[in-house]
Amino acid sequence: MTNDTNHDPDAERITTEHTDPTATSDEFTVTPDAVDGEVDYRKLLDRFGADELTDDQLDRFPAPPHPLLRRGIYYAGRDVDRLLAAVETDERVSVVTGVGPSGPMHLGHVFAFYFAQWLQAETGAHVTIPLSDDEKFLSKDQTGAETRAYTRENLRDLLAVGFDPKRTRIVVDTTDADLVYPLAVALSEHVTPAARDAVYGEPANIGMGFYPAVQATHLLLPQLIDGPHTTTVPIAVDQDPHVRLARDIAAKERLPVEKPGALLSTFLPGLDGPGKMSSSDDSPTIQLTDDRETVHEKLKRAYSGGQGSIEAHREQGGDPEIDAAFQLLQAFFEPDDTELDRLAREYRSGELLSGELKTAAADRIADFLDAHQARRPSEADLDAALVPYRVTAGERDRALSRVGFG
Repeated sequence: MTNDTNHDPDAERITTEHTDPTATSDEFTVTPDAVDGEVDYRKLLDRFGADELTDDQLDRFPAPPHPLLRRGIYYAGRDVDRLLAAVETDERVSVVTGVGPSGPMHLGHVFAFYFAQWLQAETGAHVTIPLSDDEKFLSKDQTGAETRAYTRENLRDLLAVGFDPKRTRIVVDTTDADLVYPLAVALSEHVTPAARDAVYGEPANIGMGFYPAVQATHLLLPQLIDGPHTTTVPIAVDQDPHVRLARDIAAKERLPVEKPGALLSTFLPGLDGPGKMSSSDDSPTIQLTDDRETVHEKLKRAYSGGQGSIEAHREQGGDPEIDAAFQLLQAFFEPDDTELDRLAREYRSGELLSGELKTAAADRIADFLDAHQARRPSEADLDAALVPYRVTAGERDRALSRVGFG
């Protein structure tokens, strides 16, 4: 199903309302590249035009809903009812979630991929994982060789997640350039410089000026391969501009796609306190290849919601809402709601000390990483392990033919 842009509210929002690519107030700034200040997530929804998830929608996800859903990490979305209706009627559903290989993957990356794997296991969804090595070469101070090395390391971590190869496609922009580039060229016809700048701001170079068409290719690729169907993008809320532009492109006439939806998450905590966990700055992170000792050492130094002394903590208690260790447990690493409530209650009362909470979190994270690392293919085995996940010749031909390159 296609729509006329003149009647598409998302298209109007991009080309008129969103002349400023940032979401800014006196307290915070959010862009696809940077997050500063204490973010008001509801104000972001007003700015971006997305909708908060309702209790009714949460009840319609496979039971029990993933902790990232029921604990409000994924808190908003676009076309969520359409996604749920497709799941309920056993229609084809695709999930798109990718990574830019600018360094080793860390805990801030892993949530979206394990959430996508849960959706796949629970609903039969097809998953597409693009790796934007071209964008990272253009936007980061790293060589092509460094980008290729990071890409291969990221691929090893992606395969460790446990996606079903029959329902998963992994695409690397430069490796799959014979697919990605023609599709991006076809989509770029529908993106004006004004629309691009409204979402991203003025590009740093002409490569980054073209990259939004590549990003849109990522989000529309499942439909370009298999025809129009429900597609959703689990993504942190600062990355929503990518979805908005792809929705604008999908609304154009002559394109055989529907607008992709989204599930938008809050920012996962950094170890040094509230804010976005990132591998691209100097903030400490737990990498997916860290061993148990390293995890414990990093958690030991993480931002605490406790008091400055044991005596003060016993008397006043701690604040789990700002404690990095508790926030990681709440987001992903403590699946038992009863146990999580106990930890929060005892921390607030002062019965549970900061060091004890950090140890509990470190143990759970280290257990998770031990299992993840055990599934990680070796560098020597990577190319063979990737074969079942590659786009097939038939899929490539179908996608190119749909945009006139067949």
